[in-house]
Formats: sequence, C-alpha cells, structure tokens
Amino acid sequence: MHWIALRWSLDADAPDAPVLPTPEALGWWALRYTPHVAWQDEALMLEVSACERLWGGRSSLMRQLAHENPAPGAVMRGAQGATSPIALARLRLFERNENRPKDIPAGLPLDTLTAAHPHLDLLARLGCRTWGEVAALPRGGLTRRFGAELRKALDTAWGLCPESHDWLTLPDVFEQKLELPALAETAPELMWSANRLLAALQIWLRARQRGARALELQWTLDLKRFNGVNLPPHQQVTVRTAEPTQDMAHLRRLLSEKLALTTLAAPASWLRLRTLETDPWAGASTSFLPEDNRKGDRLHEMVERLSVRLGPHQVVVPAAQADHRPERKQAWRPALQQDKAPADKAGRQARAAALQPDAIYPPWLLPEPLLLEMDGESPCYRGPLRKLVGPQRIEAGWWGGKEDGGQPAMRDYYVAESPEAGLVWIFRERPSARFSPAEVRWYLQGLYA
Repeated sequence: MHWIALRWSLDADAPDAPVLPTPEALGWWALRYTPHVAWQDEALMLEVSACERLWGGRSSLMRQLAHENPAPGAVMRGAQGATSPIALARLRLFERNENRPKDIPAGLPLDTLTAAHPHLDLLARLGCRTWGEVAALPRGGLTRRFGAELRKALDTAWGLCPESHDWLTLPDVFEQKLELPALAETAPELMWSANRLLAALQIWLRARQRGARALELQWTLDLKRFNGVNLPPHQQVTVRTAEPTQDMAHLRRLLSEKLALTTLAAPASWLRLRTLETDPWAGASTSFLPEDNRKGDRLHEMVERLSVRLGPHQVVVPAAQADHRPERKQAWRPALQQDKAPADKAGRQARAAALQPDAIYPPWLLPEPLLLEMDGESPCYRGPLRKLVGPQRIEAGWWGGKEDGGQPAMRDYYVAESPEAGLVWIFRERPSARFSPAEVRWYLQGLYA
C-alpha cells in the first residue's frame, strides 16, 4: 500500500483571505484520484497503490495534486508513506520544518504518533522518544500499561495488522451546513460563509458531472421571538438559472444580488446550501474562431442578474399565445418564469400552431388598432386605400371573459396600398348578430416594411 497525506493551511501573506472549502468538499475533490479517501486527524489520507499508474507514477500524481489545488489561496502540504501513520507523521514533520530520520518508521519522533499523545510524558521518563524505542518494549507490559490502542497503532505503522478506515463517498444530492463565525445581522454578511459552500458545490458538481439549475440558501435564526412577534426557525432565498451551470462566479453574483434585497428577521447563526435542480453537464463548447470567443457575460446570465436586481416582473420576454386575434398572439412574461409545456396533446398542438407565423401578417403591428377616416365607403390612410388581398375572416374571442372585455372579434382583414405609406394591413369590424348593429368601421392594424 502507498498513502498520501494532505493538509491545507491559510497563507498569512496572501493579499486576500482565501476561501477554504469544507472538509467534506476536500474529500470529494480527492475522490477523482482514488476511491480510497478518508480523514485521519487533521489530514486527508489517499490510498493510491491501485491507481498511481493511471496518473503516471507517484511523482506525477503529487504534481497533479498540487496543480489542481481546490483552494488556490491556501497552502497545500503533502507527504507519502507505506502506511497511513507514517504518511501522517512525515506530514507533521514537514509542517514543523524538521528533517525526516533515516530509519523510518523506527526513527520517527514519538509526538508524531497520535495514539502516543496521552502518554508522552510517561514514555519520555522511560527514555522512549521514537517509535522504535516504544516498539522495543515488552509487548504484554506495553499493552497493560498504556492500553491496546498504542500497540495497535505501532503494529499498523509497521504493516503487521490491516488498516480500517471510514471511506468517503459522494452523495447523490448536495447539501452542506456551516456554522457562521459570528452572528450575522444583515443578509450581505452571509456571503463570506456562502462562498465556502459555493466552493464545495463546485467540487460536487464537477465530481458528479452535473450543472446547477436551482439552489436554496437557508439560514437559521438565532431568536424565536423578536419585538413580540414569533419568528420562523429559518429563512431562505432561491436562485434559478436558465441553463445548467458550474460557473460559481455567476451564481455568486446572483446570490449576492438576492441577499442585498433581503432583510433578516433576526440574527443568523447557521447557513445551509442545497441543490433543488441539477441537470447532466455536457461541458462548454469552444471554438478556434476569435469572433466566436466573445468576452463578457452571456445573454442569459445578464438577464438573470438584471431580473434579480430589478425584480422578476421588470425583465420580460415575448411569449406566443394560441389566439387568432393578432393583438393577442403575443404576451409578455417574466424572463425567469418557468416555461412548462402543456401535458395534453391538444395543448401541445395549440401551442405549435401559435408558434407558426402567418406569411400574410406584417412585421410591424401597431400597439392598438388605429380607427381610419372614411371617404364615402372607402377607408383612408394618407390617401385612399386600395385593397389588394382579402378578405381574411377572423371570428374568435367569444370565450374570452373579462380580460377580453366580453366582446367577440369579428373582422375581415385586407392587405391594402396607401399612396404615401405603402402596403398596410387593415380590417373591417363586422357587427355581431348577438349585439345591436353598429356602423361598420375600418382600422389600421399593421405596416409592411
């Protein structure tokens, strides 16, 4: 067997405070190199004897681990050994800037063995300062005086008994909880700890090869009652994206915009981040053409950020409607609103019909039809109109209700030519038999380019 021990520490000379992922996330990152990963005391242990050849050998694997450091702002130290106690002891020597002894494991200092920490003073009075000196003591007396744990640790270090560890596994759903370093009284104060959870989320998404679609950030309120009002135990915000993403910078911007508009009901003490929706990640496609590799945010990212900042109903997109009336073929809906397809066959056919453009429709429709002046029985718009194509009869809207004014639409559409405006789209309003007859009126509905 061959073990690698890793440990991360913050760099005091770093200009910006680095964000260190959670211990669970560091273990998930290590699972990409070997399935045998476990935490032992303060170090992350990797058993790589069965997979080191896949990475080009031990030296190449160590370089790969250093290059793919999941916490770029933190210092990652590593050490190797034939057993996990040896690798951990060498890592502790490396952190103390001490040279390793020539005889390993017998020459290792006794304070680098975790099982010997409760007995260091007594063993020092016995003249035992290295692993080999303790291992040379009578086996039975050592076990009776110091317990079986110390003897077992020495046997494990020499490879005389098998090692047992609780191997880490990758969960199916991301959910991480983190205690805040201090009570947060405003929502933006949650972002520092949220960045740690987002760093863990990125590691999980890459390991699972998935992209995030919806996230929920929840915080625990430290008070149950405030100003005489009972408070809920939690508050939360939800972030949704139009496309699956592994870009934590984009999610961080969306989350910070959400928190900037949120008011905490009471100080918060715990933070939890979980995924609501994820999709398989196909990766990002790139191009060798410079015009295809544009800088800046993508369109859907800008729309999502503006929707969070200004409100979902302030950023809208057009949506086709299944209606024969031109002014009701299109509606406006929030850009972040979920566009769910109809489940039934009739609904899908109606939606498909609404999406199909009519070749006779003009490219420019007026916001509201314009009542035309009449010259006898002929409508006029910048001169008398000459009808070219028509009529196209539309009779619909009787099912509308209050939003349609309760009036049916009974129209005859024509493509006409104006002496000054060119081709226009007009219609004649026909009186309905259900209502009192009215004067026939002509309206301008659209213009052709």
